[in-house]
Amino acid sequence: MIILGIETSCDDTAVSLIRGTKNKLTILSHIVSSQIMTHRKYGGVVPEVAARRHVINIIPTLDSALRQAKISSDKIDVIAVTRGPGLVTSLRVGVQTAKVLAFAWRKKIIGVNHMEGHIYANWLGRHKISLPALCLIVSGGHTELILMKNHGQYKLVGQTRDDAAGEAFDKVAKLIGLKYPGGPLIQKLAKQGNANRFNFPRPMLYQKNYDFSFSGLKTAVLYLVKKEFSEKKLPLADICASFQQAVIDVLVKKTIRAAKKLNVKTIILAGGVAANDPLRQQLASAVNNELELTKYISPPLDLCTDNASMIAMAGFFHAIKKDYSDWHQLEADPNWELV
Repeated sequence: MIILGIETSCDDTAVSLIRGTKNKLTILSHIVSSQIMTHRKYGGVVPEVAARRHVINIIPTLDSALRQAKISSDKIDVIAVTRGPGLVTSLRVGVQTAKVLAFAWRKKIIGVNHMEGHIYANWLGRHKISLPALCLIVSGGHTELILMKNHGQYKLVGQTRDDAAGEAFDKVAKLIGLKYPGGPLIQKLAKQGNANRFNFPRPMLYQKNYDFSFSGLKTAVLYLVKKEFSEKKLPLADICASFQQAVIDVLVKKTIRAAKKLNVKTIILAGGVAANDPLRQQLASAVNNELELTKYISPPLDLCTDNASMIAMAGFFHAIKKDYSDWHQLEADPNWELV
């Protein structure tokens, strides 16, 4: 089965083709048109600008994906497109494009939840992932713990009550003078820093739930900068290392605690922040040391951030169950929750 995936939930225009068989998922093409340089001068994504860039980029990106895969439209079986959550104006570009293609090419269409796509980025090249799994989804807009009982069966275990982890990374980066997007820059500087120099808070770490909160941590960094370094050169590496470690401590310890309670077979890391190397390493180490019978899985680095391959992979699992969307009723839903 050949799946065409389309992703336009935020500022990346992405198109991918994958081949799905009984035992394996294979990426045939993987094209992402980034808008980072466009939005960098604003310090973040501007929705109206992002939508206009999607309109410009979507057809060239589609053409590139088809050429890279060496696939013609008649070989495609299903079109999978991100329906939400995300920026509504961006989502509409992808959804309307997918609907036009489905009509013109007479293909089935599937509206995919963006968070579900991040989870399925872990299925590349393999179908045997033991369930139930606990999914830690960490991105710029979401921080959630999702219990995946089976394909298409999810239960919300915990979520952020304010800022998402990725959002906190970007906001802290901005307040210490780093360019957008801040997450990769914080990780780079943190490698040279002392993570023990500043004792930033670990919000909600010991509360008897699996929710998160990163707004207070961000504010703690702000107070440190204003009070102690208002007229001094910032020790950027130490601030980045200490902040990053505070975030990782909360994510890892709450995930391990939830996994023990739920007795899951697999822990899955997903989302843009899943590209953070210390998070990947420390979560893997915690699973190996504390959960002997639980497997840890993280996606390839190029499938952590927004991409269409993950959308196509999620679409494949819907397609094998014939869980198609109604072409006439498929619309963008910026607030669509997975659970």
